[in-house]
Amino acid sequence: MIRIQVPATSANLGSGFDSLGIALTLYNQVWMEESDTLDISSKDSIQIPTDEHNLIYQTVRSVYEECGKKLPGLHLIQQNNIPMARGLGSSSACIVAGILGANRMLGNPFSEQELINLAAKIEGHPDNTTPAMEGGLVASAMEAGRVYSVSVPVSEKICFALFIPPFELKTEKARSVLPENYSRADAVYNLSRSALMTASLFSGKLENLRVAVQDRIHQPYRSGLIDHLDTVFRTSYELGSLGTYVSGAGPTIISMIEADNQQDFIRYAAKHLKEKGIAGWQIQVLQTDPHGAVVSIDY
Repeated sequence: MIRIQVPATSANLGSGFDSLGIALTLYNQVWMEESDTLDISSKDSIQIPTDEHNLIYQTVRSVYEECGKKLPGLHLIQQNNIPMARGLGSSSACIVAGILGANRMLGNPFSEQELINLAAKIEGHPDNTTPAMEGGLVASAMEAGRVYSVSVPVSEKICFALFIPPFELKTEKARSVLPENYSRADAVYNLSRSALMTASLFSGKLENLRVAVQDRIHQPYRSGLIDHLDTVFRTSYELGSLGTYVSGAGPTIISMIEADNQQDFIRYAAKHLKEKGIAGWQIQVLQTDPHGAVVSIDY
């Protein structure tokens, strides 16, 4: 069977709304092969659609249609380590797995650029799918159906502490609270900080990150959808966060921290949340995945 490993991704990074994304060291695993029937199963306890509503299956079928071919059936196995509807790119991981698996089953008819374009077309924006495929920190933009992107490595001085809440937040709901228009001042505010974010993560200039995560485009409008957001932000900075932001559409909150501080940060963050009566949140530290999705053959 073809095996596809796809990393979690965190989009926006505060100021880089719909343009910045980073691949993280948390992975979904997917196995697939052509079949006469549709057979979908999960290796874990996560409930997934096992019929034609499955997103990976839908993506595979779309890729076949792009090649003018009909998918006869699919044997699909999923292992879902990326939490769903938490702002960590679970949907993008499914799309990327489907595209890369289908491309391999078809004999690799698409170039890497064509696959990146197709993933962004299906997802609707490139800030999760592109880092999931390229790895690293990715700045991207779409123009006339093509994704223009650059992936750069992130300084090894920086880790990412995830505060994952026990509740979901659908992207559609998170987008519905955003305004249709923004002032020029707010646009300039975010543009300057987004550029600063990219350069600072690459260079390791840590003192810039607290300013670089600041945002006026999406986080102020979404904050009311995430319980305890202010408390988690305040706690993270008290414990030495370099910069804290809402991951993607939320509700996961991510703090960029110094690599040397990760064990103390986890221990004290969990203690502080417990003292404040905030229950059920998971805290884990990840690094940047530098490679992106990997396709291999399991014999």
